[in-house]
Amino acid sequence: MQTRHLSYILITALGAVFFIPFIGSSHLFDWDEINFAESAREMILTGNYATVQINYMPFWEKPPLFFWMQVLAMKAFNVFDPNSGFAPEFGARFPNAIIGIITLLVFYRIGRKLYNEKFGLLWALGYLGSFTPHLYFKSGIIDPTFNLFIFLGVWYFSQSVSTNQNISKRQTYGLLSGLFVGLAILTKGPVGGLLWALTVFTYWGVNGFSASFLKDAIKPFFSAIAIAFLVACIWFGLSIYQNGWGLFIEFIQYQIRLLTTGDAGHEQPFYYHFVVVLVGCFPISVLAIRALGTSGSGNSQGEYFRKWMIYLFWVVMILFTIVKTKIVHYSSMAWFPVSYLAAYHVNNLLSGNWKWSKLTGFGLFFIGLVMAIALTAVPLVGQYAAQLIPYIKDDFAVANLSAKVTWGGWEQYMGLAYIAAVIVMVSMRNIRGLYIATALCLFGYSAVVVSKIEGYSQRAAISFYESLKGKDVYVEPIGFKSYAQLFYFQKQPQKPKTEANLLNEPHLDKPAYFVMKITADSAMKAHPNLRLIKEENGFLFYERK
Repeated sequence: MQTRHLSYILITALGAVFFIPFIGSSHLFDWDEINFAESAREMILTGNYATVQINYMPFWEKPPLFFWMQVLAMKAFNVFDPNSGFAPEFGARFPNAIIGIITLLVFYRIGRKLYNEKFGLLWALGYLGSFTPHLYFKSGIIDPTFNLFIFLGVWYFSQSVSTNQNISKRQTYGLLSGLFVGLAILTKGPVGGLLWALTVFTYWGVNGFSASFLKDAIKPFFSAIAIAFLVACIWFGLSIYQNGWGLFIEFIQYQIRLLTTGDAGHEQPFYYHFVVVLVGCFPISVLAIRALGTSGSGNSQGEYFRKWMIYLFWVVMILFTIVKTKIVHYSSMAWFPVSYLAAYHVNNLLSGNWKWSKLTGFGLFFIGLVMAIALTAVPLVGQYAAQLIPYIKDDFAVANLSAKVTWGGWEQYMGLAYIAAVIVMVSMRNIRGLYIATALCLFGYSAVVVSKIEGYSQRAAISFYESLKGKDVYVEPIGFKSYAQLFYFQKQPQKPKTEANLLNEPHLDKPAYFVMKITADSAMKAHPNLRLIKEENGFLFYERK
């Protein structure tokens, strides 16, 4: 009992140390991070917590649960008070840091239940020490929270139909499954219910549409659906009551459009998500491959749940391969089963049930070195930007690299140290050491390099918006989509004006400012009502004459 408590304390402490520091040290990134934080800010400012808004207009793309979490964090830390000591970015990202700690604890608890304490710790450590899973808990996007709810929905349903559970527990687990599926729907929409249902039907189908499974599953399945529906109605019902059916219909139409059409700039090749998961989830991605197709010498419950994780993995990967819009975090739900399969592999290695595979070793070496070289190259690109610019053909990228970002000249050594760690740990077949080295490298990178990267990509525009904060003016981007002007200008509620109104109305009621990229249409840059104020790092700043 004492050892178990110490493990919970250790995991909580590790999560807090790795996920919370420095989350407020860089601006939020356009689009998603700023989009979501702006919705939370507008909730606070208007006092309207039932309707998600952007630019004080209904935003029907996302349900509100994650924004409510951001609101609680922003209020708790009073992030919009300059004297609070907490940046707005801290409040926007803090919920995912807490979700990260909870996720590690969930992995430990379930791993210990299925196997033992060692397995639970391996599972938690693997997720902490992998690239994209680690970094996403430092972000302000919805997916880490959404993924945890879906995973718990699948976990509890798998237990509700497990032959090892008594009837009363099965029903309880079915209700818990529905609760978490409902929370997933409140976080990101119907895709939460779709992923869960597809996983359940896949399990049934792969097992020959077993009548015995159907008999065991039918009651918890419909109980879960009923609870998920009731939880989802907390917001959907309130929204329909307040706004009528129009906003709800637009929300559903958007979800369908998202699954069936491609957004410009996000139509990637069919294998996109497989590459993203393989490279981004290093090292657990490489370790999971063997467990996808090979069973080890595990207990019956561990083998049983491995099947659920394999089916969940393929449901996510196939669904989002079919979906035309392809963005990195769409397949992030796959990271959860990948992490279980990796822990399964490592546990079999440590238990002597499996021998070390040369193919696994090669994969760890190759992808690990690719990632380490990338980590090394990024600071070098910044430090030697002037020498690289003549070889770059994109005008906006060239202007970005001209930003005045201060480098210490040592940042690349973090990447070089990681190269050494990959070589040593893989040579020694020390997977736990590789996890720890990866976590430490990502911690240092987040503290030092991420804010410098942001200095090239968007800081000039954000600094301009911040300089206008508190002034009674209009400020809008032209020719590109952004939410930064809303959050960093801290736009107040006002009667909206279109871009055409702001550019062409004979007499505006207050000054207006505009931001373009240097790649904007030449006719727009020469608009007769605009006067160029300055040009900085690929952005053009104008005022209305």
